[in-house]
Amino acid sequence: MDSLNILMENYQAFEEKRIKDRFFKHADLLIILDKLKTNTDFMLKEVGQSTKGLSINLITWGKGPKRVFLWSQMHGDEATATMSIADLLNFLSNPDQFGQIQDLLADKCTLYILPMVNPDGAEVFDRRNAMDIDINRDFRRQQSPEARILRNLRDEINPHFGFNLHDQSTLWSAGNTGNPATISFLAPAYDKILSLNSTREQAMKVIAIMNSAIQKTIPDQVGRFEDEYEPRAFGDNFQAAGTSTILIEAGGFYNDPEKQHIRKIFFKAILAGLISIADESYLKATTEDYFLIPENKKLHFHILLRNCKLEKNGIPYKLDIGLSAEEKVTKDAGSVKYTYMVTELGDLTDYFGYEEFNCEYFTLTETKKIKIDEPADLIVHNGTNILLTLENGF
Repeated sequence: MDSLNILMENYQAFEEKRIKDRFFKHADLLIILDKLKTNTDFMLKEVGQSTKGLSINLITWGKGPKRVFLWSQMHGDEATATMSIADLLNFLSNPDQFGQIQDLLADKCTLYILPMVNPDGAEVFDRRNAMDIDINRDFRRQQSPEARILRNLRDEINPHFGFNLHDQSTLWSAGNTGNPATISFLAPAYDKILSLNSTREQAMKVIAIMNSAIQKTIPDQVGRFEDEYEPRAFGDNFQAAGTSTILIEAGGFYNDPEKQHIRKIFFKAILAGLISIADESYLKATTEDYFLIPENKKLHFHILLRNCKLEKNGIPYKLDIGLSAEEKVTKDAGSVKYTYMVTELGDLTDYFGYEEFNCEYFTLTETKKIKIDEPADLIVHNGTNILLTLENGF
């Protein structure tokens, strides 16, 4: 993996510059895909249309016997992996000093990439599709055209490995490390009793390799989701069908609201997994390595005010205040506004914040009474020295 670390130092050479935030649309993706039409290493095919008639496109690359299916943005507001895929396509398009990696992947694998499963959701930056269906809960009923396309492709390709690519809440924590879960993994269960078979074990071993690779970049910021069988979800059912399925989720990173740093880490995880499949190095990993990844816990707030001094009925007391930022999409779906909500009060000693303020030597003034699940209205100050002001959550 040394070559992978060197490659990451040259990331700007293949980073897709057209994408600078999470709010790109279907038309933006088509411009990126259009570049592939003149490259004979790629095959681009429209495999269907969304509820509103936007094209859903499959990219095929490589000539190897190991079939790997990657799909992204089943949820329209989960765009990080699609950014990473755009970078991956650039990387595969330009064999340079890293041609050995491309040659290995091309000789050993055939990649099938579905970069935007839910283009209608991406247009309005919404989780659900235009039918208000969560596509990842539509495996059984197949009510949405997007779900039918995805399920049919798996049956047609019959991939050995599947990469199920998502975003998660930025409030997940990597166990008790004190760090956010910047990347999280899961080898989904395929039955209610969470059985292990060779298909699922292979997914766990690839995840172990991925985790090892990105630990060098984000030490102790990787989490693992708890096993929970979801019979409506694609990952669980693809695992049951014999495709070793790997769920990767992009969480939070300090001062990276548009996930431009996380996209690089996500790319590194994908590429590390693909290399391990191509050279079969994943076979040297163990399922124990997978279970050593700390289990995700929700221990983070966006802002944590510690040791706040308040008074009620003449009785002084101290408490911590956890604030979480709720995203609201602008009308043009080109950005979001953040409203800081009060999500927890009390002893938060064992919790963490992206930003933490020790209010022990400051005064907290409630502009409006602090209430759980309400926007924060408060000032933290020491005379004219103001540490923080929040008005109606802003």
